[in-house]
Amino acid sequence: MKKPQQPLSDWHLHCARRTLLGGGVIAYPTEAVWGLGCDPWDTEAVERILELKQRPVEKGVILVAASVDQIRFLLDPLPPELQEKAVANWPGPVTCLLPDVLKQVPEQVRGRHSSIAVRVSDHPVVRALCETAGFPLVSTSCNPAGRQPARTSWQVRRYFEGQLDWLVPGQLGGNRQPSRIVDIVSGKQLR
Repeated sequence: MKKPQQPLSDWHLHCARRTLLGGGVIAYPTEAVWGLGCDPWDTEAVERILELKQRPVEKGVILVAASVDQIRFLLDPLPPELQEKAVANWPGPVTCLLPDVLKQVPEQVRGRHSSIAVRVSDHPVVRALCETAGFPLVSTSCNPAGRQPARTSWQVRRYFEGQLDWLVPGQLGGNRQPSRIVDIVSGKQLR
């Protein structure tokens, strides 16, 4: 049986916030795997994550938020029925593809897509990080392309020793698989 998740200390949150605001890249536990994150509007930080992962910019990355309010700017331009479809999945381990109608998210985050992948997490560490930062974070699995996503902090260190600016302590959530991805326009489940 898993131990209950311990809340992050104020010191860990302060260090993570300072790292994110300073253009840094962090690793942190999510619902199923460790994630890499940064400020999505910091172009250099996003490019650094893509380099670490050896991920083509065309693929894009996910945004993760603490609450629907943090991503309200992406929901408000959508018709009410699409907003309701997305919000019905959150908080939780479901990533929704939202049309980025006003192109409010940088191209490095969106990739070659006209939509943006967004999740409102129920993981306590992810929520605390987003609340402390004051904005949604880039969230992508913590692994180089072609390798298994990290499931332990030891594996994070093995993949990226000396290349990350902060490793946030904590435990993974109870999910065995990464978040489902649902296109809210078509209703198709992509993962």
